[in-house]
Amino acid sequence: MSTTQDIVAKLWKLCDVLRDDGVTYSEYVTELTFLLFLKMMQETGQERRIPEEYRWSTLARREGLDQLAHYKLLLTSLGNPEERDADGRLKPAKDPLVLAIFENAQTRLRKPANLKSLTTAIDELDWFDAREEGLGDLYEGLLQKNAEDKKSGTGQYFTPRPLIDSIIRLTKPRLGERIQDPAAGTGGFIVAAHRRIYEENNELYGLEEGAAERQIRDCYTLAELVPDTHRLCLMNLMLHGIEGNAQSMDTLTDEGSGLPKADLILSNPPFGTKKGGGRPQRSDFSTTKNTSNKQLAFVEHMIRGLAPGGRAAVVVPDNVLFEDGTGRALRQMLMNWCDLHTILRLPTGIFYAQGVKTNVIFFTRNADRSENGGTGAVWVYDMRAGAPSYGKTRPLRAEDFADFETAFGDDPYGRANRKDQGEEGRFRRFTREEIAERRDNLDISWLRDGEEEAEYGLTDPDDITAAILGHLREATREIEALVLELEGGEEDEAPAAVAAE
Repeated sequence: MSTTQDIVAKLWKLCDVLRDDGVTYSEYVTELTFLLFLKMMQETGQERRIPEEYRWSTLARREGLDQLAHYKLLLTSLGNPEERDADGRLKPAKDPLVLAIFENAQTRLRKPANLKSLTTAIDELDWFDAREEGLGDLYEGLLQKNAEDKKSGTGQYFTPRPLIDSIIRLTKPRLGERIQDPAAGTGGFIVAAHRRIYEENNELYGLEEGAAERQIRDCYTLAELVPDTHRLCLMNLMLHGIEGNAQSMDTLTDEGSGLPKADLILSNPPFGTKKGGGRPQRSDFSTTKNTSNKQLAFVEHMIRGLAPGGRAAVVVPDNVLFEDGTGRALRQMLMNWCDLHTILRLPTGIFYAQGVKTNVIFFTRNADRSENGGTGAVWVYDMRAGAPSYGKTRPLRAEDFADFETAFGDDPYGRANRKDQGEEGRFRRFTREEIAERRDNLDISWLRDGEEEAEYGLTDPDDITAAILGHLREATREIEALVLELEGGEEDEAPAAVAAE
Protein backbone atom coordinates (compact mmCIF):
# COMPACT_ATOMS: atom_id res chain seq x y z
CA MET A 1 0.00 0.00 0.00
CA SER A 2 1.29 3.45 -0.94
CA THR A 3 1.02 6.18 1.67
CA THR A 4 0.37 9.83 0.91
CA GLN A 5 4.02 10.49 1.71
CA ASP A 6 5.12 7.88 -0.86
CA ILE A 7 2.94 9.37 -3.58
CA VAL A 8 4.09 12.90 -2.79
CA ALA A 9 7.70 11.75 -3.09
CA LYS A 10 6.96 10.26 -6.51
CA LEU A 11 5.18 13.43 -7.65
CA TRP A 12 8.08 15.57 -6.47
CA LYS A 13 10.54 13.36 -8.35
CA LEU A 14 8.67 14.24 -11.55
CA CYS A 15 10.22 17.68 -11.11
CA ASP A 16 13.39 16.20 -12.60
CA VAL A 17 11.47 15.76 -15.85
CA LEU A 18 10.29 19.35 -15.84
CA ARG A 19 13.71 20.74 -14.95
CA ASP A 20 15.06 19.02 -18.05
CA ASP A 21 12.61 21.14 -20.04
CA GLY A 22 13.63 24.44 -18.43
CA VAL A 23 10.91 24.58 -15.77
CA THR A 24 12.18 26.09 -12.52
CA TYR A 25 11.38 24.87 -9.02
CA SER A 26 9.11 27.86 -8.44
CA GLU A 27 7.06 26.96 -11.55
CA TYR A 28 6.95 23.25 -10.92
CA VAL A 29 3.83 22.84 -8.77
CA THR A 30 1.84 25.26 -10.94
CA GLU A 31 2.72 23.21 -14.04
CA LEU A 32 1.90 19.96 -12.28
CA THR A 33 -1.36 21.39 -10.93
CA PHE A 34 -2.87 21.60 -14.41
CA LEU A 35 -2.21 17.91 -15.07
CA LEU A 36 -3.21 16.80 -11.57
CA PHE A 37 -6.47 18.73 -11.79
CA LEU A 38 -7.48 16.84 -14.94
CA LYS A 39 -6.49 13.51 -13.41
CA MET A 40 -8.17 14.19 -10.07
CA MET A 41 -11.42 15.18 -11.82
CA GLN A 42 -11.36 11.71 -13.33
CA GLU A 43 -10.54 10.05 -10.00
CA THR A 44 -13.29 11.89 -8.12
CA GLY A 45 -16.00 11.44 -10.76
CA GLN A 46 -16.22 15.17 -11.51
CA GLU A 47 -15.19 15.12 -15.17
CA ARG A 48 -18.58 16.56 -16.12
CA ARG A 49 -17.05 19.92 -15.13
CA ILE A 50 -14.65 19.67 -18.08
CA PRO A 51 -15.57 19.56 -21.81
CA GLU A 52 -15.16 16.00 -23.09
CA GLU A 53 -12.40 16.81 -25.57
CA TYR A 54 -10.20 18.21 -22.77
CA ARG A 55 -10.53 15.44 -20.20
CA TRP A 56 -7.60 13.42 -18.84
CA SER A 57 -8.13 10.28 -20.91
CA THR A 58 -8.22 12.28 -24.14
CA LEU A 59 -4.93 13.99 -23.30
CA ALA A 60 -3.13 10.95 -21.85
CA ARG A 61 -3.70 8.66 -24.84
CA ARG A 62 -2.14 11.09 -27.33
CA GLU A 63 1.49 10.90 -28.40
CA GLY A 64 4.35 13.15 -29.46
CA LEU A 65 3.77 16.60 -30.96
CA ASP A 66 0.04 15.89 -31.19
CA GLN A 67 -0.16 15.51 -27.39
CA LEU A 68 1.84 18.66 -26.70
CA ALA A 69 -0.22 20.70 -29.18
CA HIS A 70 -3.45 19.38 -27.68
CA TYR A 71 -2.21 20.20 -24.17
CA LYS A 72 -1.47 23.81 -25.15
CA LEU A 73 -4.92 24.10 -26.77
CA LEU A 74 -6.50 22.59 -23.66
CA LEU A 75 -4.86 25.14 -21.36
CA THR A 76 -5.96 28.05 -23.54
CA SER A 77 -9.49 26.79 -23.98
CA LEU A 78 -10.25 25.89 -20.37
CA GLY A 79 -9.21 29.37 -19.27
CA ASN A 80 -11.22 31.16 -21.96
CA PRO A 81 -14.71 32.13 -20.72
CA GLU A 82 -16.07 32.84 -24.23
CA GLU A 83 -14.74 30.13 -26.52
CA ARG A 84 -16.49 29.80 -29.90
CA ASP A 85 -17.02 26.79 -32.13
CA ALA A 86 -16.05 26.49 -35.81
CA ASP A 87 -19.22 28.34 -36.83
CA GLY A 88 -18.47 31.26 -34.51
CA ARG A 89 -21.13 30.38 -31.96
CA LEU A 90 -20.39 30.62 -28.26
CA LYS A 91 -19.80 27.27 -26.61
CA PRO A 92 -21.62 26.46 -23.34
CA ALA A 93 -20.37 28.33 -20.29
CA LYS A 94 -17.54 26.59 -18.43
CA ASP A 95 -17.48 25.68 -14.77
CA PRO A 96 -16.34 28.74 -12.72
CA LEU A 97 -13.73 26.73 -10.80
CA VAL A 98 -12.25 25.33 -14.01
CA LEU A 99 -12.08 28.85 -15.47
CA ALA A 100 -10.36 30.19 -12.36
CA ILE A 101 -7.74 27.43 -12.19
CA PHE A 102 -6.87 27.68 -15.89
CA GLU A 103 -7.06 31.48 -16.19
CA ASN A 104 -4.07 32.67 -18.26
CA ALA A 105 -2.64 29.15 -18.06
CA GLN A 106 0.33 28.27 -20.21
CA THR A 107 2.93 25.52 -20.23
CA ARG A 108 6.70 25.80 -20.13
CA LEU A 109 7.09 22.31 -21.58
CA ARG A 110 8.78 22.23 -24.98
CA LYS A 111 9.68 18.56 -25.45
CA PRO A 112 6.81 16.16 -26.27
CA ALA A 113 8.68 13.28 -24.62
CA ASN A 114 8.64 15.09 -21.29
CA LEU A 115 4.88 15.65 -21.37
CA LYS A 116 4.40 11.96 -22.17
CA SER A 117 6.67 11.02 -19.26
CA LEU A 118 4.52 13.13 -16.93
CA THR A 119 1.15 11.81 -18.08
CA THR A 120 2.41 8.22 -17.95
CA ALA A 121 3.92 8.66 -14.47
CA ILE A 122 0.74 10.28 -13.14
CA ASP A 123 -1.38 7.45 -14.56
CA GLU A 124 0.87 4.89 -12.87
CA LEU A 125 0.45 6.35 -9.37
CA ASP A 126 -1.58 4.31 -6.88
CA TRP A 127 -4.76 6.37 -7.12
CA PHE A 128 -6.82 3.88 -5.11
CA ASP A 129 -4.61 4.42 -2.06
CA ALA A 130 -4.49 8.16 -2.78
CA ARG A 131 -8.30 8.34 -2.71
CA GLU A 132 -8.39 6.29 0.48
CA GLU A 133 -6.01 8.65 2.29
CA GLY A 134 -7.55 11.78 0.73
CA LEU A 135 -6.62 13.61 -2.46
CA GLY A 136 -6.64 16.87 -0.54
CA ASP A 137 -3.96 15.57 1.82
CA LEU A 138 -1.94 14.41 -1.18
CA TYR A 139 -2.02 17.82 -2.82
CA GLU A 140 -1.33 19.64 0.44
CA GLY A 141 1.66 17.34 0.96
CA LEU A 142 2.95 18.38 -2.45
CA LEU A 143 2.57 22.05 -1.51
CA GLN A 144 4.44 21.42 1.72
CA LYS A 145 7.23 19.60 -0.11
CA ASN A 146 7.55 22.52 -2.49
CA ALA A 147 7.67 25.04 0.35
CA GLU A 148 10.23 23.07 2.34
CA ASP A 149 12.58 22.80 -0.62
CA LYS A 150 14.81 25.87 -0.26
CA LYS A 151 15.47 25.95 -4.03
CA SER A 152 11.78 26.43 -4.85
CA GLY A 153 11.66 29.86 -3.22
CA THR A 154 7.99 29.42 -2.33
CA GLY A 155 8.26 29.20 1.45
CA GLN A 156 6.76 32.67 1.84
CA TYR A 157 3.42 31.19 0.74
CA PHE A 158 3.41 28.30 3.18
CA THR A 159 2.91 28.54 6.93
CA PRO A 160 4.30 25.50 8.81
CA ARG A 161 1.46 23.04 9.39
CA PRO A 162 2.30 22.42 13.08
CA LEU A 163 1.87 26.17 13.70
CA ILE A 164 -1.42 26.32 11.77
CA ASP A 165 -2.76 23.29 13.61
CA SER A 166 -1.83 24.80 16.99
CA ILE A 167 -3.61 28.06 16.12
CA ILE A 168 -6.69 26.10 15.04
CA ARG A 169 -6.73 24.17 18.32
CA LEU A 170 -6.61 27.45 20.25
CA THR A 171 -9.11 29.53 18.23
CA LYS A 172 -11.59 26.65 17.85
CA PRO A 173 -13.40 27.47 14.56
CA ARG A 174 -17.09 26.63 14.79
CA LEU A 175 -19.82 25.53 12.41
CA GLY A 176 -21.54 28.51 10.78
CA GLU A 177 -18.88 31.07 11.62
CA ARG A 178 -17.65 33.28 8.79
CA ILE A 179 -13.90 32.69 8.62
CA GLN A 180 -11.53 34.88 6.60
CA ASP A 181 -7.93 34.82 5.41
CA PRO A 182 -7.15 38.08 3.57
CA ALA A 183 -3.69 36.86 2.47
CA ALA A 184 -4.52 33.22 1.90
CA GLY A 185 -1.46 31.85 0.10
CA THR A 186 -2.31 28.24 -0.72
CA GLY A 187 -5.25 28.24 1.73
CA GLY A 188 -3.68 26.32 4.62
CA PHE A 189 -5.49 28.15 7.42
CA ILE A 190 -8.93 27.72 5.86
CA VAL A 191 -8.30 24.05 5.02
CA ALA A 192 -7.27 23.38 8.62
CA ALA A 193 -10.27 25.28 10.02
CA HIS A 194 -12.63 23.34 7.75
CA ARG A 195 -11.03 20.04 8.73
CA ARG A 196 -11.73 20.73 12.41
CA ILE A 197 -15.34 21.78 11.74
CA TYR A 198 -15.86 18.77 9.46
CA GLU A 199 -14.54 16.28 12.01
CA GLU A 200 -16.38 17.81 14.98
CA ASN A 201 -19.74 17.87 13.16
CA ASN A 202 -20.08 14.29 11.94
CA GLU A 203 -18.51 15.11 8.56
CA LEU A 204 -21.38 17.62 8.05
CA TYR A 205 -24.01 14.84 8.02
CA GLY A 206 -27.29 15.15 9.90
CA LEU A 207 -27.31 18.96 9.92
CA GLU A 208 -30.42 21.01 9.29
CA GLU A 209 -31.31 21.39 5.63
CA GLY A 210 -28.84 23.55 3.71
CA ALA A 211 -26.34 23.89 6.59
CA ALA A 212 -23.65 21.71 4.99
CA GLU A 213 -23.86 23.56 1.67
CA ARG A 214 -23.74 26.94 3.43
CA GLN A 215 -20.63 25.80 5.31
CA ILE A 216 -18.60 24.92 2.23
CA ARG A 217 -19.91 27.77 0.04
CA ASP A 218 -20.62 30.76 2.28
CA CYS A 219 -18.55 30.53 5.46
CA TYR A 220 -15.03 30.88 4.05
CA THR A 221 -13.62 34.07 2.53
CA LEU A 222 -10.13 34.13 1.04
CA ALA A 223 -8.09 36.69 -0.89
CA GLU A 224 -4.74 36.13 -2.62
CA LEU A 225 -2.84 38.63 -4.75
CA VAL A 226 -0.38 36.39 -6.66
CA PRO A 227 -2.19 34.67 -9.59
CA ASP A 228 -0.24 31.40 -9.57
CA THR A 229 -0.59 31.10 -5.80
CA HIS A 230 -4.33 31.80 -6.11
CA ARG A 231 -4.48 28.93 -8.59
CA LEU A 232 -2.83 26.56 -6.09
CA CYS A 233 -5.22 27.80 -3.40
CA LEU A 234 -8.29 27.01 -5.53
CA MET A 235 -7.01 23.51 -6.20
CA ASN A 236 -6.29 22.93 -2.50
CA LEU A 237 -9.75 24.12 -1.45
CA MET A 238 -11.51 22.05 -4.11
CA LEU A 239 -9.74 18.84 -3.08
CA HIS A 240 -10.78 19.44 0.54
CA GLY A 241 -14.43 19.90 -0.42
CA ILE A 242 -14.46 23.69 0.03
CA GLU A 243 -16.15 25.90 -2.54
CA GLY A 244 -15.89 29.16 -0.65
CA ASN A 245 -15.28 32.69 -1.80
CA ALA A 246 -11.61 32.65 -2.86
CA GLN A 247 -10.82 35.82 -4.77
CA SER A 248 -7.75 36.88 -6.73
CA MET A 249 -7.37 40.41 -5.39
CA ASP A 250 -5.28 42.93 -3.44
CA THR A 251 -6.75 43.21 0.04
CA LEU A 252 -4.98 46.54 0.53
CA THR A 253 -7.15 48.20 -2.13
CA ASP A 254 -10.82 49.10 -1.79
CA GLU A 255 -11.62 45.56 -2.93
CA GLY A 256 -10.49 44.49 0.53
CA SER A 257 -12.93 46.81 2.27
CA GLY A 258 -15.74 44.91 0.54
CA LEU A 259 -14.89 41.58 2.16
CA PRO A 260 -17.65 40.52 4.57
CA LYS A 261 -17.06 40.98 8.30
CA ALA A 262 -15.60 37.87 9.89
CA ASP A 263 -16.21 36.01 13.12
CA LEU A 264 -12.66 34.63 12.88
CA ILE A 265 -9.62 35.82 10.92
CA LEU A 266 -6.63 33.50 10.51
CA SER A 267 -3.69 34.70 8.45
CA ASN A 268 0.03 34.96 7.78
CA PRO A 269 0.11 38.13 5.64
CA PRO A 270 3.12 38.98 3.45
CA PHE A 271 6.04 40.87 4.98
CA GLY A 272 7.89 43.83 3.51
CA THR A 273 6.81 46.94 1.61
CA LYS A 274 4.31 47.30 -1.21
CA LYS A 275 5.89 47.09 -4.65
CA GLY A 276 7.28 50.44 -5.73
CA GLY A 277 6.76 51.84 -2.24
CA GLY A 278 3.04 52.32 -2.86
CA ARG A 279 0.60 53.03 -0.05
CA PRO A 280 -2.57 51.02 0.64
CA GLN A 281 -5.38 52.15 -1.64
CA ARG A 282 -8.02 51.81 1.06
CA SER A 283 -10.36 54.73 1.60
CA ASP A 284 -11.45 53.30 4.97
CA PHE A 285 -7.90 53.17 6.39
CA SER A 286 -6.77 55.85 8.80
CA THR A 287 -3.73 54.72 10.77
CA THR A 288 -1.80 53.00 7.96
CA LYS A 289 -2.99 54.96 4.93
CA ASN A 290 0.41 56.65 4.53
CA THR A 291 2.70 53.67 5.02
CA SER A 292 4.13 51.23 2.48
CA ASN A 293 4.61 48.64 5.26
CA LYS A 294 2.29 45.81 4.21
CA GLN A 295 2.20 43.97 7.50
CA LEU A 296 1.02 47.07 9.39
CA ALA A 297 -1.67 47.69 6.77
CA PHE A 298 -2.87 44.09 6.95
CA VAL A 299 -3.29 44.36 10.72
CA GLU A 300 -5.51 47.42 10.26
CA HIS A 301 -7.55 45.49 7.72
CA MET A 302 -8.04 42.70 10.25
CA ILE A 303 -9.05 45.07 13.04
CA ARG A 304 -11.68 46.59 10.75
CA GLY A 305 -12.59 43.24 9.18
CA LEU A 306 -13.74 41.58 12.40
CA ALA A 307 -17.41 41.52 13.33
CA PRO A 308 -18.22 42.74 16.87
CA GLY A 309 -16.83 40.13 19.25
CA GLY A 310 -14.93 38.43 16.42
CA ARG A 311 -11.49 36.98 17.10
CA ALA A 312 -8.22 36.75 15.16
CA ALA A 313 -4.87 34.98 15.20
CA VAL A 314 -2.29 36.58 12.91
CA VAL A 315 1.39 35.92 12.22
CA VAL A 316 3.40 39.17 12.26
CA PRO A 317 7.11 40.03 12.23
CA ASP A 318 8.78 41.65 15.22
CA ASN A 319 8.73 45.13 13.69
CA VAL A 320 4.93 45.27 14.01
CA LEU A 321 5.48 45.09 17.77
CA PHE A 322 8.16 47.75 18.09
CA GLU A 323 8.16 50.20 15.15
CA ASP A 324 7.50 53.79 16.15
CA GLY A 325 5.35 56.31 14.30
CA THR A 326 2.72 54.44 12.30
CA GLY A 327 3.62 51.22 14.10
CA ARG A 328 2.91 52.70 17.52
CA ALA A 329 -0.33 54.32 16.32
CA LEU A 330 -1.46 50.97 14.93
CA ARG A 331 -0.74 49.19 18.23
CA GLN A 332 -2.75 51.85 20.06
CA MET A 333 -5.61 51.26 17.65
CA LEU A 334 -5.32 47.51 18.14
CA MET A 335 -5.32 47.73 21.94
CA ASN A 336 -8.20 50.25 21.98
CA TRP A 337 -10.51 48.64 19.44
CA CYS A 338 -9.69 45.07 20.50
CA ASP A 339 -8.64 42.93 23.43
CA LEU A 340 -5.08 42.02 22.45
CA HIS A 341 -4.91 39.22 24.98
CA THR A 342 -1.97 37.05 23.86
CA ILE A 343 1.32 37.31 21.96
CA LEU A 344 3.33 34.19 21.09
CA ARG A 345 7.02 34.89 20.37
CA LEU A 346 7.86 32.24 17.77
CA PRO A 347 11.30 30.62 17.52
CA THR A 348 13.67 31.65 14.76
CA GLY A 349 14.26 29.52 11.69
CA ILE A 350 10.68 28.65 10.75
CA PHE A 351 10.16 31.55 8.30
CA TYR A 352 13.52 31.86 6.59
CA ALA A 353 11.85 32.83 3.33
CA GLN A 354 11.02 36.17 4.93
CA GLY A 355 14.16 36.29 7.06
CA VAL A 356 12.56 37.88 10.11
CA LYS A 357 11.59 36.90 13.64
CA THR A 358 7.89 36.30 13.97
CA ASN A 359 5.02 36.24 16.45
CA VAL A 360 1.37 35.29 16.59
CA ILE A 361 -0.97 37.93 17.97
CA PHE A 362 -4.38 36.83 19.29
CA PHE A 363 -7.06 39.50 19.68
CA THR A 364 -10.84 39.98 19.92
CA ARG A 365 -12.82 42.93 18.51
CA ASN A 366 -14.77 44.85 21.14
CA ALA A 367 -18.28 43.41 21.24
CA ASP A 368 -19.84 46.88 21.47
CA ARG A 369 -17.71 48.17 18.54
CA SER A 370 -16.19 50.74 20.88
CA GLU A 371 -12.77 52.20 20.12
CA ASN A 372 -11.46 52.61 23.65
CA GLY A 373 -10.24 50.39 26.44
CA GLY A 374 -10.33 47.05 24.67
CA THR A 375 -7.12 45.73 26.21
CA GLY A 376 -6.56 45.57 29.94
CA ALA A 377 -3.46 43.37 29.85
CA VAL A 378 -1.40 41.40 27.35
CA TRP A 379 -0.04 37.93 28.06
CA VAL A 380 3.27 37.17 26.32
CA TYR A 381 4.57 33.62 25.84
CA ASP A 382 8.26 33.37 24.88
CA MET A 383 8.81 30.28 22.75
CA ARG A 384 11.95 31.81 21.23
CA ALA A 385 14.52 32.00 24.02
CA GLY A 386 16.49 28.79 24.39
CA ALA A 387 14.66 27.21 21.46
CA PRO A 388 16.27 24.52 19.27
CA SER A 389 17.85 25.32 15.90
CA TYR A 390 14.87 24.65 13.64
CA GLY A 391 15.50 23.60 10.07
CA LYS A 392 15.77 20.52 7.88
CA THR A 393 17.51 18.48 10.60
CA ARG A 394 15.10 19.67 13.33
CA PRO A 395 11.68 20.45 11.83
CA LEU A 396 8.92 22.14 13.78
CA ARG A 397 6.60 19.58 15.42
CA ALA A 398 3.14 19.63 16.98
CA GLU A 399 4.52 18.80 20.41
CA ASP A 400 6.64 21.97 20.34
CA PHE A 401 3.45 23.95 21.02
CA ALA A 402 2.11 21.77 23.84
CA ASP A 403 3.31 23.96 26.73
CA PHE A 404 2.01 27.13 25.08
CA GLU A 405 -1.39 25.58 24.43
CA THR A 406 -1.61 24.54 28.08
CA ALA A 407 -0.73 28.08 29.20
CA PHE A 408 -3.20 29.63 26.73
CA GLY A 409 -6.10 27.59 28.07
CA ASP A 410 -9.35 26.32 26.59
CA ASP A 411 -11.06 29.64 25.92
CA PRO A 412 -10.61 30.77 22.28
CA TYR A 413 -11.10 34.38 23.40
CA GLY A 414 -8.12 34.27 25.78
CA ARG A 415 -10.18 34.59 28.95
CA ALA A 416 -8.98 31.39 30.59
CA ASN A 417 -7.62 31.49 34.12
CA ARG A 418 -3.88 31.95 33.57
CA LYS A 419 -0.88 31.87 35.85
CA ASP A 420 1.99 34.33 35.49
CA GLN A 421 5.22 32.31 35.46
CA GLY A 422 7.38 35.26 36.52
CA GLU A 423 10.81 36.35 35.30
CA GLU A 424 12.09 32.77 35.08
CA GLY A 425 9.09 31.38 33.21
CA ARG A 426 7.89 31.67 29.64
CA PHE A 427 4.44 33.22 30.27
CA ARG A 428 4.01 36.71 31.72
CA ARG A 429 1.26 39.29 32.04
CA PHE A 430 1.83 42.98 31.24
CA THR A 431 -0.83 45.55 32.09
CA ARG A 432 -1.89 48.27 29.68
CA GLU A 433 -0.24 50.80 31.97
CA GLU A 434 3.07 48.92 31.91
CA ILE A 435 2.90 48.78 28.11
CA ALA A 436 2.17 52.51 27.92
CA GLU A 437 5.32 53.15 29.96
CA ARG A 438 7.21 51.26 27.24
CA ARG A 439 5.81 53.67 24.61
CA ASP A 440 3.49 50.86 23.52
CA ASN A 441 6.43 48.68 22.52
CA LEU A 442 5.19 45.08 22.58
CA ASP A 443 8.47 43.44 21.61
CA ILE A 444 8.88 42.18 25.17
CA SER A 445 11.52 39.64 26.15
CA TRP A 446 12.88 38.71 29.55
CA LEU A 447 14.49 35.30 28.95
CA ARG A 448 17.97 35.77 27.50
CA ASP A 449 19.29 32.23 27.28
CA GLY A 450 19.96 31.27 23.70
CA GLU A 451 17.67 33.72 21.92
CA GLU A 452 20.40 35.04 19.65
CA GLU A 453 22.39 31.80 19.42
CA ALA A 454 19.75 29.46 17.98
CA GLU A 455 21.05 29.78 14.42
CA TYR A 456 24.58 28.92 15.50
CA GLY A 457 23.44 25.32 15.90
CA LEU A 458 22.40 24.90 12.26
CA THR A 459 24.34 22.17 10.44
CA ASP A 460 22.50 21.56 7.17
CA PRO A 461 23.98 23.68 4.30
CA ASP A 462 20.50 24.55 2.98
CA ASP A 463 19.44 25.80 6.42
CA ILE A 464 22.58 27.90 6.78
CA THR A 465 22.19 29.38 3.31
CA ALA A 466 18.51 30.14 3.92
CA ALA A 467 19.34 31.87 7.20
CA ILE A 468 21.98 34.07 5.54
CA LEU A 469 19.66 34.96 2.66
CA GLY A 470 16.89 35.68 5.12
CA HIS A 471 18.98 38.17 7.04
CA LEU A 472 20.06 39.84 3.79
CA ARG A 473 16.41 40.18 2.68
CA GLU A 474 15.45 41.68 6.03
CA ALA A 475 18.36 44.13 5.89
CA THR A 476 17.27 45.15 2.39
CA ARG A 477 13.68 45.61 3.57
CA GLU A 478 14.80 47.83 6.43
CA ILE A 479 16.91 49.96 4.08
CA GLU A 480 13.96 50.32 1.66
CA ALA A 481 11.66 51.32 4.52
CA LEU A 482 14.20 53.89 5.76
CA VAL A 483 14.56 55.40 2.27
CA LEU A 484 10.78 55.67 1.92
CA GLU A 485 10.53 57.26 5.36
CA LEU A 486 13.21 59.84 4.54
CA GLU A 487 11.55 60.64 1.22
CA GLY A 488 8.02 60.90 2.52
CA GLY A 489 8.34 61.37 6.28
CA GLU A 490 5.46 58.93 6.58
CA GLU A 491 6.37 57.05 9.71
CA ASP A 492 7.31 59.91 12.02
CA GLU A 493 4.21 61.93 11.26
CA ALA A 494 1.65 59.19 11.84
CA PRO A 495 -1.27 60.42 13.96
CA ALA A 496 -1.61 59.04 17.45
CA ALA A 497 -5.39 59.24 17.31
CA VAL A 498 -7.45 56.92 15.15
CA ALA A 499 -10.40 58.08 13.08
CA ALA A 500 -13.79 56.44 13.48
CA GLU A 501 -14.44 53.24 11.56
